[in-house]
Amino acid sequence: MAIDQELLKAISSIDNLDDMNHFFEDIFTPAELDDISLRWKLLKDLHNGLTQRKIAEKYGISLCKITRGSKILKNKNSAVLKVLNS
Repeated sequence: MAIDQELLKAISSIDNLDDMNHFFEDIFTPAELDDISLRWKLLKDLHNGLTQRKIAEKYGISLCKITRGSKILKNKNSAVLKVLNS
């Protein structure tokens, strides 16, 4: 399923971190926010050179979840990689 363009526009229109936080809390469940935050943390750890095994131990997650993140960072056109490099 493609991301709703109106949702992307709504998110990009928020220019205040507190407002962004409240918006996310309004539309996502706590579990969804935990999942998104975990995904971001493991991507940052991978980018900073932590091994997949250390990340798995750190967060108590399977290597499969981390492998997806590793594939994202190997793509030179990855938007996540661009954000992490900036």
